[in-house]
Amino acid sequence: MAKVELKQPVVQAIAEDIKDAASVVLVDYRGLTVAEDTALRKQLREAGVIYKVCKNTMMKRAFEGTDFAALDEHLEGPSAIAISKDDATAPARIICNFAKDAKALELKAGVVEGTLYDVNALNELAKIPSRDVLISKLLGSLQSPITNLARVLNQIAEQGGAEACEAAPAAEEAATEE
Repeated sequence: MAKVELKQPVVQAIAEDIKDAASVVLVDYRGLTVAEDTALRKQLREAGVIYKVCKNTMMKRAFEGTDFAALDEHLEGPSAIAISKDDATAPARIICNFAKDAKALELKAGVVEGTLYDVNALNELAKIPSRDVLISKLLGSLQSPITNLARVLNQIAEQGGAEACEAAPAAEEAATEE
């Protein structure tokens, strides 16, 4: 078998992983201990992120003709790739949070929803909460006024209805004057 035939399945596997991906982040993993690498892989796996260490030439071939080809210029030195198909900010968020403790871990660059981001921009993206957190905050904001209205109506009902309110006598006087 020729070397090209041996490498083709690896390139196809990477291409299959990045197909329909929302984001791809490149990482320099040099200097991580085995324990740190294992912990990082576990966090990424729990978030549904694919994490692989691949040769740069294999990634370049897999990226050809995709939005991720913009990452070619950042493929220097040992590289690992984090791929997310669902949550576009998950790889950047998890890796940035992990890099706070593991100083050896460095972001290189990433493509999120078709746009190339450098390290600083990825750090800013990492500050965005996950989609589930944003949806729960939105629902909480929408639910808050309704909950407050329900509490007020409940207090009125507990105090004997509209007749017991201070505004009710004033409204009755205005109605009798007409």
